[in-house]
Amino acid sequence: MILILEPNTDPDSDAYRQLMNFLEQLPNIQTRTHRVVGAEQTLTEIYLIGNTSALAVDEMSTLPTVERVVRISEEYRIIGRHHDNERSLEFTYKGVTFSQHELHVFAGLCAVDTPKHVEMMMQALQEHGQVCTRMGAYKPRTSPYAFQGHGKSCLPYVFELAGKYGIRVIAMEVTHENHVREIHEALDQTGHPTGVMLQIGTRNTQNFELLKAVGRQSEMPVLLKRGFGITLEESLNAAEYLASEGNSRIVFGLRGMKTNMGDPHRNFVDFAHVPVVKRLSRLPVCIDPSHSVGSRDRAPDRLLDAMHVTAQGVIAGANMVLVDFHPVPEKALVDGPQALRLDELALFLQDVQIAREAYLNRVALMREHTAEP
Repeated sequence: MILILEPNTDPDSDAYRQLMNFLEQLPNIQTRTHRVVGAEQTLTEIYLIGNTSALAVDEMSTLPTVERVVRISEEYRIIGRHHDNERSLEFTYKGVTFSQHELHVFAGLCAVDTPKHVEMMMQALQEHGQVCTRMGAYKPRTSPYAFQGHGKSCLPYVFELAGKYGIRVIAMEVTHENHVREIHEALDQTGHPTGVMLQIGTRNTQNFELLKAVGRQSEMPVLLKRGFGITLEESLNAAEYLASEGNSRIVFGLRGMKTNMGDPHRNFVDFAHVPVVKRLSRLPVCIDPSHSVGSRDRAPDRLLDAMHVTAQGVIAGANMVLVDFHPVPEKALVDGPQALRLDELALFLQDVQIAREAYLNRVALMREHTAEP
């Protein structure tokens, strides 16, 4: 059972204390509190864990500060929608709002290589009005001899350049809890000129100790990529691991499934699951066309496969696009063959906007013909 409190409930208020005192007296019931800070208000949800079948929804709804009660009847206790379309996991980080209604493009380097290339990328983003990027410092690779990323040594100049060019959020993969500490230290060292969205890559989707460690920190939001060889349910349970540790500021990433049925693409594109994830959970959904397609192949209509796939995800309602760009793809240390060029950035963003407008038009059309909001 979930108690959804009135917006902006003060945890120091008498009414809140009365509520918590009452809940503490319930036999065999534990409570867990989650607060989500949005752009305009803070939402508080209290999860009642234990045998709640004897608790009446009507009676619980009359408790101080309680706005409404949701009976949980399926998995994903925290991230799940539970047939309640009004609940939101919207959160704002560094002035950027993430929800199932927004769309942000995170274009950037799959792997940081040189300060010059980082600056060229961020300058191009600023010129096109973008405030988010991707920058890989830690790179898990299939081969032990492949480039593993510059690690903590590149963090200071990446963060300083982000501040210089107005980049507010950087999506950055971590593979060990020490990386979280190193990112914290580098942000402190540089004066927090930007923010970091910690990324859990597909190889670590079921690294449960890493999930717990990242979930225990609440400062930075998390982008969790779907495991490329496991079910959607298993990957959503990985997101629940993060939320159960206290950090529900999560974006769920689709990046393609590992199967030769996807040939000639690098992975079998799974972007049809965008609306499925939004139906099963309250999480914003990210698509990763670069790691799905894995090439710069172009269709007869002259559109890149990566652009076609991006449009398919966006027109299905994606809330974030994670895409590889590089000033000189031929010199990229990781995934150069799939990176788009800086002179293609404007075209890519325009194409995304076309798909986004088509999605919004589809939603408006359906609202005109249905009673549901």
